[in-house]
Amino acid sequence: MKSVLIVGGSNGIGKSLVKILLETTKVFSISRSSSGIEHPNFNEFACDVLTDELPSIDAIDALVYCPGSINLKPISRLSQQDFSNDFSINVLGAVTVIQKYLPVLKQSTTPAILMFSSVAVKMGMPFHASVAASKGAVEGLVKSLAAELAPLIRVNAIAPTLTNTNLASKLLRNDRLKEMSAERHPLKKYLQPEEVAQMAKFLISENASAMSGQIIEIDCGIVNLKV
Repeated sequence: MKSVLIVGGSNGIGKSLVKILLETTKVFSISRSSSGIEHPNFNEFACDVLTDELPSIDAIDALVYCPGSINLKPISRLSQQDFSNDFSINVLGAVTVIQKYLPVLKQSTTPAILMFSSVAVKMGMPFHASVAASKGAVEGLVKSLAAELAPLIRVNAIAPTLTNTNLASKLLRNDRLKEMSAERHPLKKYLQPEEVAQMAKFLISENASAMSGQIIEIDCGIVNLKV
């Protein structure tokens, strides 16, 4: 049975991925909060990857780093600490986890790493300066590591548009905002976490064995379509 480590498996996309994988995969989750999931194939560690010692895990075939931030402010109101916090969550946390578990990943026959970016990197969206800067760094990290770790370890990222998770709850807090958010997208919808989790499942599977260094947009058409 394959083993997958999901950092941020207690909420949102990470939790959806846990649920999708559980019946066929041994899943480890590292998160600051509890997912409330109980299953024989599931092991959960309460841990802050930025401050706590990471748990030892003997075997991992894939590593998925889900933590992110949505810190939307005008540039005049963004402090250097805002930029530092977003960079720490999105980039330094990922680096810390990858460095910890890279020796274990290298023992797998088909290892993969998956991270998360944002459509804001490619689009240029108002008030996204801090999150776009940190997610842009994630994309650079993905491409660099994909080259460095080839041919053994594949490294990819998903860049989703607005997704209905706790992280985005302020942007989708009432029916009016939900309608406006859907209307902004050519496909007249925003994402559900299960949709992103299905792509994540594919990218860490052997079905994606020819894909590395890729940033996969799941954008409901907002990046590439003008309709």
